[in-house]
Amino acid sequence: MNIVNFAHPLSEKQRTQLETLLAQPIAEVVAATVHFEIEQPFVEQVLTLLDSLPITSERWQTESWLIVLPSLNYISAILLAELHGRMGHFPTIVRLRPVPNALVTEYEIAEIINLQAIRLSARSRR
Repeated sequence: MNIVNFAHPLSEKQRTQLETLLAQPIAEVVAATVHFEIEQPFVEQVLTLLDSLPITSERWQTESWLIVLPSLNYISAILLAELHGRMGHFPTIVRLRPVPNALVTEYEIAEIINLQAIRLSARSRR
């Protein structure tokens, strides 16, 4: 499984949690630095960010990718739309949550969410 991380770096503990949930090893983690200028259009900045990643069109379409979204909702929404176009389907995402009662702020893997499965399921509801 490959991961594109648009958030804070994943700790070893988080990586282990992911491998356990996935029941497979992590092959590669691509770190994407998200630093946007709020005065500039976000769509262009998302395109520039994705184009800067070392991931070819073929890899987007043929390999398994897990996405850790950035925290800003506007960027995440644009990113999901663009990834759908590049991948041909919605990606699977990782949800992080704060560890309860931690002395220092720490995050753990809350769940893995298959957005394509949600989309397909939604088509049966009206």
